[in-house]
Amino acid sequence: MIVTLPDGSRKEAKAGEHWRDFIVREIGQGLAKSALAVKINDAMKDVSSPVEEGSLVVVTASSPDGLDIIRHSASHIMADAVTQLFPGTKVTIGPAIENGFYYDFDSDHRFTAEDLERIEAKMAEIIKAKQPFARAELSADEAKRRFAELGETYKVEIIQDLGAPVVSLYTHGHFTDLCRGPHLPDTGFVKAHKILSVAGAYWRGDSKNKMLQRIYGTAFADKKSLDDHLHLLEEARERDHRKLGPELDLFTMTEDIGMGLALWTPKGGVIRTVIENFWRREHYRHGYEIVYTPHIGRSRLWETSGHLGFYKGNMYSPMDIDGEDYYVKPMNCPFHIEVYRRRKWSYREFPIRWAELGTVYRYELSGVLNGLKRVRGFTQDDAHIFCRLDQLHDEIARVIDFSLFILRAYDFEQFKVYLSTRPAKDFVGDVAVWDKAEAALDSALKASGLPYQINPGDGAFYGPKIDIAVADAIGREWQLSTIQVDFNLPERFDLTYVGSDNAEHRPIMIHRALMGSLERFFGVLIEHYKGAFPVWLSPVQVAVVPVSEKHLDIAEKLENRLKTHNIRVLVDRRNEKTGYKVREWVVAKTPYIIVVGDKESSLDTVSVRLRSGEQVDMTLAAFEEQLDRENRGGAYF
Repeated sequence: MIVTLPDGSRKEAKAGEHWRDFIVREIGQGLAKSALAVKINDAMKDVSSPVEEGSLVVVTASSPDGLDIIRHSASHIMADAVTQLFPGTKVTIGPAIENGFYYDFDSDHRFTAEDLERIEAKMAEIIKAKQPFARAELSADEAKRRFAELGETYKVEIIQDLGAPVVSLYTHGHFTDLCRGPHLPDTGFVKAHKILSVAGAYWRGDSKNKMLQRIYGTAFADKKSLDDHLHLLEEARERDHRKLGPELDLFTMTEDIGMGLALWTPKGGVIRTVIENFWRREHYRHGYEIVYTPHIGRSRLWETSGHLGFYKGNMYSPMDIDGEDYYVKPMNCPFHIEVYRRRKWSYREFPIRWAELGTVYRYELSGVLNGLKRVRGFTQDDAHIFCRLDQLHDEIARVIDFSLFILRAYDFEQFKVYLSTRPAKDFVGDVAVWDKAEAALDSALKASGLPYQINPGDGAFYGPKIDIAVADAIGREWQLSTIQVDFNLPERFDLTYVGSDNAEHRPIMIHRALMGSLERFFGVLIEHYKGAFPVWLSPVQVAVVPVSEKHLDIAEKLENRLKTHNIRVLVDRRNEKTGYKVREWVVAKTPYIIVVGDKESSLDTVSVRLRSGEQVDMTLAAFEEQLDRENRGGAYF
């Protein structure tokens, strides 16, 4: 058998030889020691598996594939530790995920923080023992019998659902698990691990099923990588918008209002107003018109659009109005279509660009709700463009540029772009139409020069899309902008325009959102800035703290003067000590704090405390100039 190495060299493998022996003989002992698995003809295999002919890549811990194997093997080790420490626990599934792994358990015992420490310690014992992972293949019937004897009913169910005649099992020590593999040569290859948390999870993600306990962990190739990741997790906890938002009094959620429904407080309302005003000005400047539409619509609207056929699971139950079903809207697009349908259009009027800050409502399972980032009611910065086929490429390019402009305004500079294509099923329209739409998006992306990757099958039910994700201040990725080409809804609603030939033609529709939703975008912004918003977004830009009541007049004069520059300034009139008030404004992450005492009586100069803690004396005129620059001229509030 001939094996081709990555450098193109060809090596002969011996019959019956295992991959580890081949690597030692043909490549070297060093690589053999670090080999976690092999990829032969793009198929992942254990290093203990027999050699096969084809193209070989040796998988090490430095590769994403290697990290996945480490983490998936660590999930098996964790399941072993849990079943040893808590007899009677049933195991379900334990995959590797981004930056870690989890395993779902069915146990009468409620896992605590102390239990997680015990599990981590037991894992360390198993790892130290360097127990080999051994693969075995057996008939599905035999595997079901073995797991049934162990009381592992979930494994029996999984095997039944697989429908395969033969399945593979992996064993280390006394623990056996159903698994496709591959796995590490032995448990000792897990060099750094940490058990992180426990949460609830329904079996198979269905709320009708039993609630299980999901234990999360992570594993890395070395301790430094683990320490760096744990530091990042701690930084993420400190930035968590669910913590900072209420602490900074930006938003709240209450049981009486309902889960997944946010209340914007006055301070949060200031930031939202600035964001909305910036959004409106830039949309007018970029050739859009703004429309407003209602929150509910008749069922026949959603039948025509296809939402009742493809999206009903995310829609709320209808309300009866005059004997007809009405639904709260999950999307704005059918309403914009109805605005279009109010009259005839000429090709000379295209493109038509309509935008709306439209509030929509979508049903989300309670288990996936996540502060502002996953809610049930939210406002999209939505827009729909109606254009001719010859305008499609340029309009997509314009939207891409507009998206990047908006995102850069909030200090996002790193982007990842994805092109999502037709779903394998549950889509509307002809395949040929989808191909045309995908080609248009692909062409515009190529012309933009942005690197991008394909997300096969991840398009919306009515059309393919471009998604633009940003990296926040600590490198986490958030998908925000989306651009979707739709040939289908114009067809379903029979939209037309009169062309240059005086015949009727079908317009093309582009759906797009630049920020996604205001709620999610705000949650991302809180974490991106760690609550320390730039001056133009800060709810209070300058806090003026009079030393005593006799300094209140001069503080108010300063307040009034700054207000003429459109500065959001507030005089702290509370009867508290100066140091206490200053500390509170520091905790509130206020950009500038000015303490007014005897020496500020003339207001020629001011002593400005910066958010960093630095104290700067400057003329009031210089301070006003700086504020005007940082506040962008107060143009948005």
